[in-house]
Amino acid sequence: MAYSWFKAFHIVGIVVWFAGLFYLVRLFIYHVEANQEPEPARTILKNQYQIMEKRLYNIITTPGMLVTVAMAIGLLTTEPDVLKEGWLHVKLGFVVLLLGYHHYCKRLMKQLAQDTCKWNSQQLRALNEAPTVMLVVIVLLAVFKNNLPTDITAWGIVAMIIAMVATIQLYARKRRKDKEKLTTEMVQQQSS
Repeated sequence: MAYSWFKAFHIVGIVVWFAGLFYLVRLFIYHVEANQEPEPARTILKNQYQIMEKRLYNIITTPGMLVTVAMAIGLLTTEPDVLKEGWLHVKLGFVVLLLGYHHYCKRLMKQLAQDTCKWNSQQLRALNEAPTVMLVVIVLLAVFKNNLPTDITAWGIVAMIIAMVATIQLYARKRRKDKEKLTTEMVQQQSS
């Protein structure tokens, strides 16, 4: 019975943790893009994003991470033999990377608050895809365990990363064209 409780809350923790990670970096993107706004909007937006980032990190994302890790430890105490499985070692490696990503987000959050962050919005969009890749790998390992078809999985992950990069590039191009179009329209309206 304990195993089922640990597993249920482990899944809840994962959902909360990832929801926080996905939205946190999205807020970073908006925070960086606020620098392009005129005053006083720039300061108002940056202050608001800073408040939202802190609350999201401290009230949702970090508790989600703590529940995930605590319930994983609970799961391992109910079935310690699983620690001998190769798939779990790989999964735990990706979890360690995810923990590093989580703490790196805190570092970026501090840099944004101090106006020392060197990341631009396009770079942050790419960074925002990292937990997606880790989530896919972790879930595949948890479901397939030692039977994960590594060749298909590797190609699938490479294809997913290529699709993400292409999407980010296409979106940047669209935003650039939209901005050029808006500028042209404004110039035409001013000359009329």
